Amino acid sequence: MKPKLRCVHCRRCFIANPRVKNQRYCNRACCQRARKTRWQRHKMATDADYRQNQKDSHQSWQIKNPDYRRQYRGGHPQYCERNRMLQKQRDAKRRAQHLAKMDASKRLKQINPGTYYLIPCNAGLAKMDALTQKINVIPDAYANFCASCKKGLDRLPDTATVKGA
Repeated sequence: MKPKLRCVHCRRCFIANPRVKNQRYCNRACCQRARKTRWQRHKMATDADYRQNQKDSHQSWQIKNPDYRRQYRGGHPQYCERNRMLQKQRDAKRRAQHLAKMDASKRLKQINPGTYYLIPCNAGLAKMDALTQKINVIPDAYANFCASCKKGLDRLPDTATVKGA
């Protein structure tokens, strides 16, 4: 009795062809197409000559058929409508990525808000009088707003602000 194998693509059992060593796909058209696609992807990823030949072939076909896309769209209005709908979704997704988020600030240096002691140094000698300052971190995005948005920050005499932290 001939050995039965399970197709990698469709998962159906099939009888292996004795002439095909290491057969993993059945003879159905969709499974053979999947086998060829997998082979081509592997070949494109590993073989530079094959990749260059495919690129050259694609470019020469485009030169021979410059109006193909325009003709295809003209003959397939449902394709154009579907593409418009999907493009609107892609645009909305792209716009949503640029929305301001409270926790999305990327800082080069992490400065934690709080109370710090600033000790001035002159000629390598530290003085004994330390100056207590409160630091509030204001992101760069607030620079685009008018001054009225920052009301109250400039009235506190013991507060220093660090911009662009």
